[in-house]
Amino acid sequence: MQALKIGTRVGQSTGQVELNASKFNRHTFWCGQSGSGKTYALGVVLEQLILHTQLPMLIMDPNADFAKLGSTRPEADPDEAQGIRNASMHVLNTTTPGGERLNIRFTDMSAAAKAAVLRLDPVLDAEEYNALLHLEGEARSFDDAEFIANLRASGDSGQVRLAYRIENLQVLGWDLWSRGGTSACDIVDARPRVTVMDLGGFAHPEEPKVAALGVLEHLWATRQSRKPILIVIDEAHNLCSPNPVTPVEKALTEQLIQIAAEGRKFGLWLFLSTQRPTKIHPNVLSQCDNLGLMRVNSPRDLKEVGEVFGFVPTELLEQAKDFAQGQGLFAGGFVAEPTLNQMRDRITVEGGGDVKVPLA
Repeated sequence: MQALKIGTRVGQSTGQVELNASKFNRHTFWCGQSGSGKTYALGVVLEQLILHTQLPMLIMDPNADFAKLGSTRPEADPDEAQGIRNASMHVLNTTTPGGERLNIRFTDMSAAAKAAVLRLDPVLDAEEYNALLHLEGEARSFDDAEFIANLRASGDSGQVRLAYRIENLQVLGWDLWSRGGTSACDIVDARPRVTVMDLGGFAHPEEPKVAALGVLEHLWATRQSRKPILIVIDEAHNLCSPNPVTPVEKALTEQLIQIAAEGRKFGLWLFLSTQRPTKIHPNVLSQCDNLGLMRVNSPRDLKEVGEVFGFVPTELLEQAKDFAQGQGLFAGGFVAEPTLNQMRDRITVEGGGDVKVPLA
């Protein structure tokens, strides 16, 4: 067993708590209310996976909390810090100027995903949908104005209406599109140790969801390659709601449900982190085998966790109400028995963080 040293048993200065790295070949649920240390603890586990496995990771990061995952603390253990720095990492930026940017190609997306972006129904918008199916375009030489002009000049009513729809939704102006550059899918295909998708800097609220949809759809389309990857989704309620509303949200949720149900045998493993279990679609949550639980006060949330992870003793779940920051309960395949843990110190520099109250 390759052991990930994540901390010590609660109430003991010794008594190392270790996770079995080989058991991340199943889906993991990570939960804790705001201020519990959930994101910090997630960072500890990701660091250990980088140091002690060769498992590629894709991190969908809404708050740029992991944009500095390759930068180590001065006081960190030198060997561990060097191990982190040596790992191949791509941080695809939206919130930080410079560096690699987070882009995907619209032309690479499936017809259903393109239709979701454009809010097209294959029956109610039959002509426009059909026009979309037959559109051709070269991503590396795409010109917005020329594209719209050609649609309008086509003489086809479906294409003309499609042109109006695209202009009205203003999707051509999104920063997400690669416009001849590298797509996040190209980077993920190469399976570097870590790819961080910084989702927080887009202007349009649909862009981060479309970015996630494009990459997840691509991973599913290429699943027969059986190249393992751990898909880490922080603040997963943003991408996996139990009540998706927009066509993009519905398509994204459906893709995550499919990966949760069938992805394990292809090496597509989910690691979902959120504040409340009730904010995750039940068809995804029910497929998780590993549990990391930080402080949770809500009886309803603890009941939900207890129902999904029935192997966890109720008396341990109840203790989650009183966890101090950084304390957590670990249970499932990646630990020998349900264990209360105090997280060890991070190796890398934290991103984000809570805003402090100005007192003077």
